[in-house]
Amino acid sequence: MKRTAFLSTLALATLLAAPSPLFAQAKTDAKPDAKKDSKTDAKKDAKPAKPNPVQAPDVAAPKFKDGEPDPGFLKTHESYVTTAKAGGVDVLFLGDSITAGWRGNGKEVWEKSFAAYKTANFGIGGDRTQHVLWRITNGELDGIKPKVVVLMIGTNNSGSDDDAGIAKGVTAIVKAIHAKSADTKVLLLAVFPRGEKPNPQREKLAKVNATIAKLDDGKSVHYLDIGGKFLKEDGTLTKDIMPDFLHLSKAGYQIWADAITPKLAELAK
Repeated sequence: MKRTAFLSTLALATLLAAPSPLFAQAKTDAKPDAKKDSKTDAKKDAKPAKPNPVQAPDVAAPKFKDGEPDPGFLKTHESYVTTAKAGGVDVLFLGDSITAGWRGNGKEVWEKSFAAYKTANFGIGGDRTQHVLWRITNGELDGIKPKVVVLMIGTNNSGSDDDAGIAKGVTAIVKAIHAKSADTKVLLLAVFPRGEKPNPQREKLAKVNATIAKLDDGKSVHYLDIGGKFLKEDGTLTKDIMPDFLHLSKAGYQIWADAITPKLAELAK
């Protein structure tokens, strides 16, 4: 009888000392619920992103991000204004990320091809025509009178604006350049082809190019279409020229440099 009572007491003690699977599961389940509640509360407290304003391609406007002027865009713009104030620029490249890429994939080609000129690169990734127009009207040509501005812009407008609007934007930029520096010659490049194969955006940009080609007066504006030099005979782009079918590789920048060198030498005399 005593032995039985002892074993019963020992079993009860062991049971009480061991963690209950039921309680352990309850504790385990409590942690994810707490995290979930925390995330839910955070989402409730988070303010919805502000929409960016609708911008016309031929009206000067800064780039926006989350409903506010993009700080990265403004910072780069201010650095260009500082460069302009320092003066001493004969050839200015103006445009978007494809132009900015001369500092990346095109750096070696730039240094070799344009060493004879006092150059500056005012390209900003993601820029549309209205952003370049805003930059010009807000100081990027103040302090310099370039002999030549090499302008290529409009591809970032092609997803939202029609061809007529994009062409108006390019036209407004050319006018803004001459308003700041009447004697500057604009080497206006056709917007480069994009996408591996012929596509609606290419077709739209071809219409843009056909319109802005009419700006060529043989004096202050010189239009040059080098887009075909990037394409294969069947009209396709290859990754060795445009790795993402939009931005240029080193080989692509070499094609660009070779294509404009004779005209640039003529205009920069």
